[in-house]
Amino acid sequence: MPGAEAPAGSAIALYARKGPGFEAKLAATIERLRRAAAAHPDRIVQATSLGAEDMVLTDLIARHRLPIAIGTLETGALHAETVGLIARITAHYGLAVEIYRPQAEAVITFVREHGERAMYESLALRKACCGLRKLEPLGRMLKDRSAWITGLRREQSDARGEVPFEDRDDAGRLKLNALADWSWGEVWAYIAEHGVPFNPLHDQFMPSIGCAPCTRAIAVGEPFRAGRWWWEDEQAKECGLHVSQAPAAR
Repeated sequence: MPGAEAPAGSAIALYARKGPGFEAKLAATIERLRRAAAAHPDRIVQATSLGAEDMVLTDLIARHRLPIAIGTLETGALHAETVGLIARITAHYGLAVEIYRPQAEAVITFVREHGERAMYESLALRKACCGLRKLEPLGRMLKDRSAWITGLRREQSDARGEVPFEDRDDAGRLKLNALADWSWGEVWAYIAEHGVPFNPLHDQFMPSIGCAPCTRAIAVGEPFRAGRWWWEDEQAKECGLHVSQAPAAR
């Protein structure tokens, strides 16, 4: 419940901290969402990963009754706790969530040829798995849409340190990173204040949550995304959803 004291060791107790000027930052975020919704009527979607940042965005969309669709990728390899959030969004907000799943035959063929643990065998196979479980379904989510909203923040990693509020994807769609300047503490302060539902795995030291085989808890002092694809080089840690797919210039 909003205002209730969080248990010691919970994500709220550990992280919730408002920075200076947070109310102005919040107002600016709401205005960005309003402008995007008005500029892209019936053609804008929040592509939610169901992480803490995205739950804040869903709450803002619902709280301010913004005409923005909510869509998510159910990869077939998510934790049960992550999948459970989809029904919780509908129950809590009365919002329908569009669910996009990978093509079943493509997953079956991939697993048959490369095995259940293919993502650990090579970067190429891990990215191929991400491609069929995430990128292809995302393409269907964004079909016929002119804008999408993400939970990317500059603080999440060095690779995201210069994330703009507005960008264009390879298809020319508006990509709105509405929380780009929010801190992790501000995300959790908002969740605590407004009673936003969140993934209970965040209470188990998983700040960044993806597919179950590719996510682990982090240790004290480790980077925010250290638990994602932890066996890979730090520079490789993206699934492709937020990386340009355009060919390099020759």
